Amino acid sequence: MTMSAAFKDYILDMLDPIGPINARRMFGGGGIFLRGNMFALINEDVLYFKVDDQNIKPYDDAAAPAFTYIRGDKELALSYREVPADVIDDTDDLCKWAQQAWEAARRSGTSSKNKPKRKLQ
Repeated sequence: MTMSAAFKDYILDMLDPIGPINARRMFGGGGIFLRGNMFALINEDVLYFKVDDQNIKPYDDAAAPAFTYIRGDKELALSYREVPADVIDDTDDLCKWAQQAWEAARRSGTSSKNKPKRKLQ
């Protein structure tokens, strides 16, 4: 997973209207967070948004591929779909899709605020 600083900065700039977002490096790529919820990830300078049953239809309509990775000899898919290029180029559309992805992340209950803190030994 990789994420260039230029692409990350572009995406953060485009998403600025939705609120105080931040990006964190994760395995060379990055996760994008809003209020403790990871709703997007960047891998190889491709943006993926969180999906669930309530917001997946536009991704299906666009034939947007799922984010996948290889573990051992298996290919695994996460509940993130590639954001179509025409959406990335339009701030209003991108923010609308991002808001829906954030809501999907909230529904999934995987907020970093909900995770128990690990004790350091």
